[in-house]
Amino acid sequence: MADTVNAEQLRTILTQACQAIVDAKELLGEADRATGDGDHGTGMSRGFGAGLEALKDAELSTVGDAFKAVGMAVLSTSGGASGAVFGTMFRAPAKELGGEEMDAEGYAAGLEAAVEKVMARGKAEPGQKTMLDALIPAAEAARASISEGLATSSRAAANAAEQGSEATKDMIAKVGKAKSLGERSLGHKDPGSISVSILLTTIADGIAGA
Repeated sequence: MADTVNAEQLRTILTQACQAIVDAKELLGEADRATGDGDHGTGMSRGFGAGLEALKDAELSTVGDAFKAVGMAVLSTSGGASGAVFGTMFRAPAKELGGEEMDAEGYAAGLEAAVEKVMARGKAEPGQKTMLDALIPAAEAARASISEGLATSSRAAANAAEQGSEATKDMIAKVGKAKSLGERSLGHKDPGSISVSILLTTIADGIAGA
């Protein structure tokens, strides 16, 4: 278990996270068909597949460069609202992570930056059945546990994201395509929140193995 990871370790970790989204294409598509048009899995798989390719050859002077490489790839290839907000989620931490290593403080700051930028980009608030309902508790959990080190903090963030995603079952969609369903959106998890949970869980697994 690492209390810091360097840029090359992060390349490996984010490669695993991108692959996890590609592998979850059908799961994410099925979740989106319950509340939307079913294209979340396809768009995310395309975007994070491009992230895989971008990470292979990216020059990583800092750990932030690894996040930026994925974010730019997702933004340019994923398409739609999900591409915009998930690309932003990965681009946002780059400015917070200008060093050669990422520790618990850096990871928490990166997640907080992601929350701020995604909220601004997506014009959404917590409790509206979006990816923010997984991302915000993840950032809060990471911040609350930074004194315990990166491995513990990243796991706390992943667990909070999973719980946040689960909680979206009890929310009525207020934004996006699912908004038109009203109360019929109850009982279904938001697909974007599932993607956040998959990404942060895979990142935590990678940090634990570093």
